Amino acid sequence: MVEKLKKKIKEHFSNGPKAILIVVVILMTASIIFTNMRKTIIVSIDGKETQKITTFKKTYAEALTSKNIQVGPKDKVQPKLDTEIKDGSKLNIKKAVKVNVEVDGKKLAIQSAQDNIGNMLKEEGIKVKKLDRIVPSKEEKVKKGLNVTVTRVEEKLIKSKKDMDYETVVKDDDSLEKGDKKVVREGQSGEKEVTIKVVYEDGKEKARKVVSESIKKQPVSKVVAMGTKITSVNALSRGGSATGTPSGRSLRMRATAYTSSYEDTGKSPGSPGFGVTATGTTARRNPGGYSSIAVDPRVIPLGTKLFVEGYGYAIAEDTGGAIKGNVIDLYFDSDVEVSNWGSRWVNIYILD
Repeated sequence: MVEKLKKKIKEHFSNGPKAILIVVVILMTASIIFTNMRKTIIVSIDGKETQKITTFKKTYAEALTSKNIQVGPKDKVQPKLDTEIKDGSKLNIKKAVKVNVEVDGKKLAIQSAQDNIGNMLKEEGIKVKKLDRIVPSKEEKVKKGLNVTVTRVEEKLIKSKKDMDYETVVKDDDSLEKGDKKVVREGQSGEKEVTIKVVYEDGKEKARKVVSESIKKQPVSKVVAMGTKITSVNALSRGGSATGTPSGRSLRMRATAYTSSYEDTGKSPGSPGFGVTATGTTARRNPGGYSSIAVDPRVIPLGTKLFVEGYGYAIAEDTGGAIKGNVIDLYFDSDVEVSNWGSRWVNIYILD
């Protein structure tokens, strides 16, 4: 280039001293311009010094293109490619690598040159909430072939009301025969509000835990009186008056109570056999006469007339699946009477 310039100058100027001076000035100026236009840069790829480049280009992008050095869209370059070159400067290029990311039911292949997983996800627009779980962690360095899993974690609080069981308190009562029981007060269930934390991972329930309980209604204890009174029972002679203590053989038996209800008999009003005893009579409660009771026929034959302490005169007219051995079941017209009677030991007298 300089030689061409010299030749052209010689063609236009004479060989005199003045011409020589002009040529020298022009050559010096051209040399200075040439020197200022030429720049040397150091290119570093992935932290390794790759090569030195001497160029007359203005920007780093132009310089790299002239040397066929390619930069990918996800590669990180510092300074920026459109920056004007300074002589002796260093250009750092970090090449993007492939990372496999599984998130929101998708498998993504991502090219990234970010330093860690957290920055990579941010660059890709993958939002991560506080509870979400990232494996490996956000601080893990990005490297080629790395597999990353993002699990969406969500917590919900669910409130529900639950019944609270009541306690049964048994108290001794010396006014009742030993072994007899009487319900003094029915129990009532309480109510509490339970708050449960449910954890979901990728939309599926993973765990649940009770975090708090608040009592809205206290339960009421059931109170049962248990008899402690001991009464001796002697066999009676086959004499005696109809208005006094019945005469006949006496037995000590546990007496329960029932009605004709579906809960007690398994039959509803209108059903065949509703309210009918095993002997074909209609179950009845007759405080002034004879009432119906259920017995175990192996102990007390059906049709036997009896007197039951606390209940009155009765006829053995019915049977029941739970009436076995030393047990009788007394008929009442209402559930209230059944509840008041409960279950107790009584003396019964078999009449002539």
